[in-house]
Amino acid sequence: MKQSFDFFKTEMPNTRKADFCLGCLDGSVFIDFNLSNDRLILLCRISFDGYGCCNITDTTNFLNFEMSKKFIEEITKCELDQEKLTPLVKEIIKINQEHIWTDALEQYNLIDKK
Repeated sequence: MKQSFDFFKTEMPNTRKADFCLGCLDGSVFIDFNLSNDRLILLCRISFDGYGCCNITDTTNFLNFEMSKKFIEEITKCELDQEKLTPLVKEIIKINQEHIWTDALEQYNLIDKK
């Protein structure tokens, strides 16, 4: 059975700037994304209840063009399509997982456990 993350769009305070912000898992996780000049999606920050905020300083780990295009299409809709958005969010997390706490990712099922 697939887990439902129940992603929702949200806004963060000015001290936590990002082009797109998603919350999930009843507000236990918040994920911030930026859009590059080439229209590629970059993970810039992720925070977890019980762990804190993890800033991603590597600015080279983007979703590829096609996935970025799909992400932008989904996140700009009024109602998010969970089935389309989930694999895109999980992919950008996977691309950046070396910069994020593994135990937090595993606890919240955002990566597959080894």
